[in-house]
Amino acid sequence: MAAHDQGTPALAQATESPATARVSASPSTNDSDPSVLAHVEHYHGTRCTASPIYAFLLGEKDGSLVRFTHARKGLFTARLLLAAQHLNSAGGIHGSVSATLVDWAGGLAIAAWDLRAATGVSVDINISYLSSARLGDEVEIEGRVERVGSNLAFTEVRIFKVDARGERGAVVASGRHTKFVKGTKN
Repeated sequence: MAAHDQGTPALAQATESPATARVSASPSTNDSDPSVLAHVEHYHGTRCTASPIYAFLLGEKDGSLVRFTHARKGLFTARLLLAAQHLNSAGGIHGSVSATLVDWAGGLAIAAWDLRAATGVSVDINISYLSSARLGDEVEIEGRVERVGSNLAFTEVRIFKVDARGERGAVVASGRHTKFVKGTKN
């Protein structure tokens, strides 16, 4: 019976709602790599904004709605202030917007991995919707490479609501994105 009691706190932590659980703070700008950050910003500004859906959701031509805050090998973070085009009819972030952000951030994480000029094509994407955000809320998007192989790259993306202190709050959505990357390395 004592062994069971010792495991109870861990079980309680494991069953906490992912939407309300705090996740580690944003990566520090101190450990950001300026060359990777410049590459991610350039990749977004030239390749991503050429896509009408990304331009609509993230800013026309210059990506003016999204602000990159950190990048290093295989990881980047950016912030986005939610506007009308990001919302569903109930006033929350639209599921298709969250899914598009997972697609976008997965590709940028691969670009951040080794400064490649192309990030391949999607072969699988999935997303879990955990909470919501509304008009005027800021969200932080984190794209992270799990593995880049010769054929496939695997990424994880999380979207956080930014709280009143400007820190990560609840996880809004979490996704995984797999891309076919053969022939994309510089």
